[in-house]
Amino acid sequence: MCYVQPVIRPEAEPPGDGMPGAVALVTGGGTGIGAATARLLARRGLQVVIVGRRPELLAEVAAGSAAITAIAADLGEADAPGRVVAEVTGRLGRLDVLVNCAAVIRTHPIGEYTLAEIDQHLAVNIRAPFLLTQEALPALKAAPNASIVNISSSSGTIVRPTQSLYGLTKAALEYFTRSMAGELAPAGIRVNGIAPGPIDTPIHETWADDLDEAYRWLASQVPLGRIGDAHEIASWVWLLASPVAAFVTGVVIPVDGGQALDTV
Repeated sequence: MCYVQPVIRPEAEPPGDGMPGAVALVTGGGTGIGAATARLLARRGLQVVIVGRRPELLAEVAAGSAAITAIAADLGEADAPGRVVAEVTGRLGRLDVLVNCAAVIRTHPIGEYTLAEIDQHLAVNIRAPFLLTQEALPALKAAPNASIVNISSSSGTIVRPTQSLYGLTKAALEYFTRSMAGELAPAGIRVNGIAPGPIDTPIHETWADDLDEAYRWLASQVPLGRIGDAHEIASWVWLLASPVAAFVTGVVIPVDGGQALDTV
């Protein structure tokens, strides 16, 4: 029997005033959570720049809104964050919101990871958000409602066999979120995170040989009994980036259907 993902549709857009004129940079914007986030931020009045490795996917997302533009880049390359931020600020003149969504995941027993896989996880999941934050600081300090939202994972908290490499990068990203929140608060820059549980996105195809079986298993690990939808995470990105959360910084919110209850 195939796993059938329930169709979840919000009755209304998430609350909060729009941010007309503001500029957001969303990494991993070609698919999944990044694409859903870009579309929602564009609907709320932001100019959105999406970044990813595959130009054809970026073009599909950008084609849906005049407020979305794309930059093709591999954030695993050390000089890519600097080039991307320079292009965004050079093209649009400002940067108000940074959403670090791009990630890679490979699952193996610890003895089977290759050096290349280790380096790729560290480069994309940790080094890229760090360098993007560094490069974005001058523009964010000049923004009236500057915000960084880091997309972590329930895997940063919940220990799962074969996810040691991915999980440690997400745990590191959560520490980075809290650390930067304290360090950047005097500059008026808020830094928050979201830890999604299993979400219906193409990333699962990178580690699952049998996607139906993987989805059935993932849904069984969630107290609410289903996998989440990308727009449910995008709504939280908007809330954390928007003036609604102007007094919120340093939190990592689990949006996981109760999955993190296993750790309480």
